[in-house]
Amino acid sequence: MSKNKQDNRPDDKKNNKQPKEQQPLQAVSAQFSEQVVDQRLIPNPLSRFSMDKDTLRLALVTAQFALRATRQLTPPTTNRPTGLLVLVNGMEQAGKGTAVTQLRQWVDPRLLKVEATIGYPSLMHQPIWQAHIKAMPRHGDVMVYFGNWYADLLYNVMRMAADHDKTKNKSSKSKRGHDPQERDSQELPITQWQEYLQQQLIELEVFEHDLAANQTKLLKCWFHVDDETLQKRLEDDESDPQFLYQIDWSNAEVLAQFNKVAATLLRQQGNWVIIDGRDKSQAATHFCHEVLQAMQTALATSRVSVVDTDENDNSSSDKQSSDKSKFVPVELPKLLTDTDDPDMDKSDYHDELAVKQTKLAELLRARGDRHVVFAFEGMDAAGKGGAIKRLVAPLDPREYQIYNIGAPMQYELQHPYLWRFWTRLPNEQTDRISRIAIFDRTWYGRVLVERVEGLAIATEWQRAYAEINRFEADLAAVGTVVLKYWLAIDKKEQLERFENRHDTPHKQFKLTDDDWRNRDKWAGYVQAAADMLARTDTAAAAWCVVATNDKRCARLQVLDHAISQLENSL
Repeated sequence: MSKNKQDNRPDDKKNNKQPKEQQPLQAVSAQFSEQVVDQRLIPNPLSRFSMDKDTLRLALVTAQFALRATRQLTPPTTNRPTGLLVLVNGMEQAGKGTAVTQLRQWVDPRLLKVEATIGYPSLMHQPIWQAHIKAMPRHGDVMVYFGNWYADLLYNVMRMAADHDKTKNKSSKSKRGHDPQERDSQELPITQWQEYLQQQLIELEVFEHDLAANQTKLLKCWFHVDDETLQKRLEDDESDPQFLYQIDWSNAEVLAQFNKVAATLLRQQGNWVIIDGRDKSQAATHFCHEVLQAMQTALATSRVSVVDTDENDNSSSDKQSSDKSKFVPVELPKLLTDTDDPDMDKSDYHDELAVKQTKLAELLRARGDRHVVFAFEGMDAAGKGGAIKRLVAPLDPREYQIYNIGAPMQYELQHPYLWRFWTRLPNEQTDRISRIAIFDRTWYGRVLVERVEGLAIATEWQRAYAEINRFEADLAAVGTVVLKYWLAIDKKEQLERFENRHDTPHKQFKLTDDDWRNRDKWAGYVQAAADMLARTDTAAAAWCVVATNDKRCARLQVLDHAISQLENSL
């Protein structure tokens, strides 16, 4: 498990690291005077009652540049790179465009990103948030996102509610003259759209919590006006933008249904800021104050203690498993310590391989439009590449994508940890016909190499178990088949494979200095693997542990498991 394969450090830290005494750690706020920090960077819930527009504008620009400074590499700071995502939703003609236009005029427009969607049907085989992940802001940026995943959710709910009303009306006509108590009892169970809305809101709330925990903070603004104001603005001479949620806002019944849906949403999620859009100018000022507060809060929560910063440079897993974190490693399972050592006949292997490959290809092509994600992890030289090679051999190269995961690029480090894997998931929005993704090393790098090598602090990798479980559960919930493999060999077998790579010209590229060095951390990696297997083996995405020193047996076990899981899923 080479350090260079999933090193979670920017390139300048790897290549140009200087002694700490030459790079003193300071907070971003140290770049500003105490007066500026006090007046413009410290959150003050009452500032909107005392700030005039000029003061507000100056504070917005100052906070914007301070937030951007959290991602600077030189000089290093005690602030974690942090971004702000502003979700804008609500009633049509409620001043959303006016407010964002005002914000853009008052800040540096180059550093304010704006994206917009109007709401489309969510895609059947991917989570509702997946269509929007490429619009995530980089850490250090502020981004305003009109519509976003809530537009897709509301689009779906409004159509479900309309279908429900049609069915209800037909049913009520057919039951005229029946007992009134019987009719009332038919309406007591919660309707389909409400169930769907509540479940999606729960999933989105968890997704947004994980975004915030990974330094993409959120501000959610809901713009609203009364029905009379809306109708007047719909009838005026001003041109209207393309309507959010693609509904007829002039229809009284549709509007009443929307307000019912909106009230349900806002009751269930208490973190929305409701902005009164009757006066567009006042709404714009209110919005700008909320953005300022959100930037200031993001900046304040981005600062970490020097202890946590020092921990990032410490490669000792013992320190990161201290009493402070209360992390208790699991007992090593025999599966990881007692490795099989068979010697399969080559002829038998090829006969079985051909049969299993044919069967696997049939199942993969019979799955319809469902997505399949293969995730391979294991000790260095455990045979991940060989297993993947046999897995895809019977498939057309257009049917799948293989992702060899290494150290993240700088732009990937400026997003939530899982972002670089979200962007590689099978995606129904692209023209690519492949719906099979194969990962050679995965999102589990955070709890493996980053933990052992000290590239993630304890709170990050310990939090990652639950984040990963939620991520995989979201995939499984929409029908994605998630197949996870841990390939294990013993230390002696690894040494033999290393020596073979060293002596074989076309395999030498697979062997690095870090591979040799990491043999000294064998126990640490095995413990990390045991903790990972214990904490992330779920009903939604169970692990298959392939523990054998025989490459042929390992490849066949992978195929057997994939065939079994696909048969059960289909």
